[in-house]
Amino acid sequence: MYCSLMNKIILDTDLAMGAPGSDIDDGFALALAHADPDLQLELVTTVNGNTDVDSATVLSLELLRRLGVDGVPVVKGAATPLIHPETRRQAPQEVIGSYGIGLSPSPGYAPAVIAERIMAQPGEITLVPIGPLTNVATALAMEPGLASAVKEIVIMGGIFRGITGETGMPGEFNVWSDPEAAAAVLRSGAAQRWVGLDVTLKVRLSRADARRLASAPGEFAPFAGAATEAWIDHQRRNRPGSPQDQDSCAMHDPLAVAAISHPELITWADARVDVITGDVPGRGMMITDLLGSAAAPPPNVRIAVDVDAPAFTDHFLTLISTL
Repeated sequence: MYCSLMNKIILDTDLAMGAPGSDIDDGFALALAHADPDLQLELVTTVNGNTDVDSATVLSLELLRRLGVDGVPVVKGAATPLIHPETRRQAPQEVIGSYGIGLSPSPGYAPAVIAERIMAQPGEITLVPIGPLTNVATALAMEPGLASAVKEIVIMGGIFRGITGETGMPGEFNVWSDPEAAAAVLRSGAAQRWVGLDVTLKVRLSRADARRLASAPGEFAPFAGAATEAWIDHQRRNRPGSPQDQDSCAMHDPLAVAAISHPELITWADARVDVITGDVPGRGMMITDLLGSAAAPPPNVRIAVDVDAPAFTDHFLTLISTL
């Protein structure tokens, strides 16, 4: 059973698919948002994260062009985290030079445009951030009514029942990159679901899946299959100590997109979640209370705790293979 009503979405992304040596799942999330007949992509906004915001903007425009999507505006957003501008990504000129010719974003500043769109259609638009939450936190600060006007915020981010195991980045990347923004979203009172590494690491594309995409008859799927093989090869070279990255790659961001039209793919739990902020050890780590005691605070989010990985993969490959 799934929701058959059209879901209007805004995708907020640090998209890097297309840049050499960059992750591909953000690009697949954009492609899935376009391919899913139960989703209506209203707007794409970009943020500093996996790559700098200028590259994310150009690469989003290029990917929409490759997908044959017209009429979906791309608006550039925050170039730095809220309080640590020195950590922003720098623009690799080869990306801007390779893809930027003839591509221009729509005017405006992403947080303002996000707020404007949602306030104009209260209760109708789901916001889907798949990068750091800087744009979302800024939009919530700019427009106090946004938290109640947004239909829902579905976030790819966090890790709730574990840790990354990385000393240099103890929190999941999107939260660790701007934990102050994540904390502001968690405190906002907006209806929100979080899809974290607890479950996204379970949904993976194999080399066989990549070959299936590469042999599909469309224009995007063969490109996506080649990109998947290249990303698996990149991880194999650069993460030799991670066995799961040797012959497959995780589809973190597409799972958050799939959660909108197919929430039944995921098992959800109510939780009280906070994030460690400030210049302290553990910055970006999540503190998760699954409300097991009578004294537990009220929940502020729903979190993903499990996923039907085969069903997601079938849904994902069926749709992407048509592109």
